[in-house]
Amino acid sequence: MSELGLVYALLGAALAVLLAGAGSSIGVGIAGQAASGVVTEDPGKFAKVLIMQLLPGTQGIYGLLVGFITLSKIGLLGGTPVALDPKTGLLILAACLPIGVVGLISGKSQGQTSAAAIGIIAKKPDQFGKAMLFPAMVETYAILALLISILAVNAIPV
Repeated sequence: MSELGLVYALLGAALAVLLAGAGSSIGVGIAGQAASGVVTEDPGKFAKVLIMQLLPGTQGIYGLLVGFITLSKIGLLGGTPVALDPKTGLLILAACLPIGVVGLISGKSQGQTSAAAIGIIAKKPDQFGKAMLFPAMVETYAILALLISILAVNAIPV
């Protein structure tokens, strides 16, 4: 039975990484398409639009962080795997879901918002600071999900 708990916990770590990473890759792709169009017209705006394209990439980093914390907690990083009952494994799985699900949704949404902000930079590059605020607002919810996943994973006794 202890293997089942470990499988559930490992599934949680995998979902945190996979879902948040997928959200980031979708978001970075969306923003990258918009950025490419701007750079085609004005290569001097490359640095500003690159920053906007990178913003949706943070969700993947957050998912990876929760994945590492989880793998460390269950002993799969540099140690011996702990014996987990299925209930504890499911608790860890549930604790990983906030960053996975929110990372998927917010990564895509932040990519769309970054693409719109890239449109602002294309027309008014002096408004870069204001344009950055729009995708940064989406980031807030990814950070909240990261926080709850970290707190929840760390609160589960193994």
